[in-house]
Amino acid sequence: MNVNTSLRLGLVSLVGLSLLSACSSDGGVAAGGTAGGKPLIGVDYPRSDTDFWNSYIKYVPPSAQELGVELKTTNSQNDIANLISNTQTFISQNVKGVVMAPQDTAAIAPSLQQLADKKIPVVTIDTRPDSGKVFMVVRADNRAYGTKACRFLGTKLGGKGKVIMFQGGLDSINGRDRTESFNECMKQNYPGITVFGEATEWKGDLAASKFQTRLSSDPDIKGVYMQSSFALAGTLQVLKQRNLQFPPTDPRHVFVVSNDGIPEELKDIKEGLIDATVSQPADLFAKYGLYYVKAAIDGKTFAPGPTDHSSTIIQVRDGLLEDQLAAPLVTADGAPIAGEPTVKYDDKTLWGNS
Repeated sequence: MNVNTSLRLGLVSLVGLSLLSACSSDGGVAAGGTAGGKPLIGVDYPRSDTDFWNSYIKYVPPSAQELGVELKTTNSQNDIANLISNTQTFISQNVKGVVMAPQDTAAIAPSLQQLADKKIPVVTIDTRPDSGKVFMVVRADNRAYGTKACRFLGTKLGGKGKVIMFQGGLDSINGRDRTESFNECMKQNYPGITVFGEATEWKGDLAASKFQTRLSSDPDIKGVYMQSSFALAGTLQVLKQRNLQFPPTDPRHVFVVSNDGIPEELKDIKEGLIDATVSQPADLFAKYGLYYVKAAIDGKTFAPGPTDHSSTIIQVRDGLLEDQLAAPLVTADGAPIAGEPTVKYDDKTLWGNS
């Protein structure tokens, strides 16, 4: 074999090795973070033990297909340690962007810094980190959730009586926003109502246990505010066990307001088992979480103001924008209450009816 032939064979071997190393073992995704020319996005699902988050998970793949991105997905199962580990996995897989919903909004800051150092843009959906850099936050106005629930219960109870509030995790901005706004609204507008706040860490069994205990000491509770549908089944079970399920027209009725807008809540409103919910858009969380992370990859920028999808981008602190999606109050009749517009439970625009 002459020298020229040896050189040619050597070059062919090098090219072959280069092509092999450019492909990962997962679907032929190149090390540059693309699959078939599409940007590779890491999406961490925060949990899969509630109807709301299972609905969100269902909406993510079709949204990715519509926007032309490839997905790597993980599930942190409501555990910040899992989310931190999953972030490391995304980095090792050379993703171009990350969508996450950190339930502990303080502890995620170091991971956000690490992603920023790697120039990997992050979009958080549903929750907003207490500190750290993200390209966009996609959520609804969670303070409005608490205020809407307060207005509904305050009006229905005529400004008097006792209500119990099942707080979400106070390590989450969502739990804090909903708790603080509900309490502030009650204190300002309905001082005759006593609020019993119960910490539940977003756990349905804990909410049900605390409801049983509270009813033992305060059997005359007439209102319930669940900060998420995580407490739905347990709340209804306790009311049934204690023979407290009466139609909304009955003076013995216990008014129940939830947050999420899952199909089960809409059915329960129709049947008079609960009275209202705030529909936070699981479908739009999926769509716009991916939309904004792709926009970041493409070099686009945004500014505070109205959007083309009936929401408003606000600046929550220096360098941090939040797209606040619409989240209507849903009731049995769709009539305004305390000056607050509502949507009827069977409205076809609600994602829970799709």
